Amino acid sequence: MKQLSLVTAAFLCLAAPALAEGDAIAGKTVFKKCAPCHSVEPVNRVGPTLAGIVGRPVASVADYRYSARMQAFAEGGRVWNEALIAEYLMSPKAMVPGTAMAFAGLKKIEDIANLIAYLKAPAGY
Repeated sequence: MKQLSLVTAAFLCLAAPALAEGDAIAGKTVFKKCAPCHSVEPVNRVGPTLAGIVGRPVASVADYRYSARMQAFAEGGRVWNEALIAEYLMSPKAMVPGTAMAFAGLKKIEDIANLIAYLKAPAGY
């Protein structure tokens, strides 16, 4: 985990301009990789809703049963900010070992930035 955080920190420093300039329209296309399990509407599916995720405490969606690992990851009041979402999207299983999420992650910083821009956009974008 420590090694991942150091790599991620370096990656995010280099990628900060790209994260700031994400394209929500392109992010809607990237979201198709998430859509089998998640929704941007306030409805849980296999995974929790991603509506309003930016700025929301980790593992805090009502009526969603999070894995014990994700609940442990949330301890200490972690909040889904852009940097934490970006780090998680790079490698969910490395960041939260034992997570129930089967998704391997996004490899392109542009895809991550675009997805975050889409998740920040008003509902129905």
